[in-house]
Amino acid sequence: MAVPNIISVKGLCNSFGDQIIHQDLDLEVRRGEILGVVGGSGTGKSVLMRSIIGLQEPVAGEIRVFDEGMIGKEEDEATDVRRRWGVLFQGGALFSTLTVAENVQVPLREFYPEFSKPLLDEIARYKIYLSGLPADAAQKYPSELSGGMRKRAGLARALAMDPELLFLDEPTAGLDPIGAANFDNLTRDLKETLGLTVFLITHDLDTLYAICDRVAVLADQKVVAVGAIEELLAIKHPWINEYFSGPRGRAARRGHSDKNTEAYSTMQKPGRS
Repeated sequence: MAVPNIISVKGLCNSFGDQIIHQDLDLEVRRGEILGVVGGSGTGKSVLMRSIIGLQEPVAGEIRVFDEGMIGKEEDEATDVRRRWGVLFQGGALFSTLTVAENVQVPLREFYPEFSKPLLDEIARYKIYLSGLPADAAQKYPSELSGGMRKRAGLARALAMDPELLFLDEPTAGLDPIGAANFDNLTRDLKETLGLTVFLITHDLDTLYAICDRVAVLADQKVVAVGAIEELLAIKHPWINEYFSGPRGRAARRGHSDKNTEAYSTMQKPGRS
């Protein structure tokens, strides 16, 4: 049975003045998958995400989320859909004058103004725990956190409303390899335990190999290909070939292959079933 789409984009056109960003862009995101979105600088990865969540008004096209048409909706009309997603913007986009706990509570206060302070504090503590931050991070300000901790605080806020759909914009950018791998593992674990669908913008090849079920490639003002990485490797397109088969792409593929070999060898050791 076919997996239903949680996001459907058809014929999307975006432009800034005379600069065309997207032209007749089509994309479908399946429920329960982690979809990686990649493309060169200026291909409009973040613009695509902002169009889907209603922060960018397209010139033309159709966007449906949870089978609800999004283009042309007034903010109050989109409230029920907005409750069902969470967004981690680049860098975390935290409010600098609020503590981590207060940042996590922002969407809760917007959608559930009747919630008591003890309840807000309890929810914030749990989301901070889910994001992998220590408990004492709750009362710290963004300026007191490392870059990786700010990303996790932003993730905690994105999870505040118990979303079904999670948007992540370059979540591992600026992190060291260990921090990036830990964030990847956290994303995969949250997807599996909470049943999330994840729309993940990234340029990190290791992330694509480690956790993405499919990858959508933006080029030539549209999505030129979408599929598992093995499928993309067979496509003859200049940017796809350079990205996935260049030196960094080959290194990421070798690293992924080595990890799979190591995992298989561990499973075959005596005493393991």
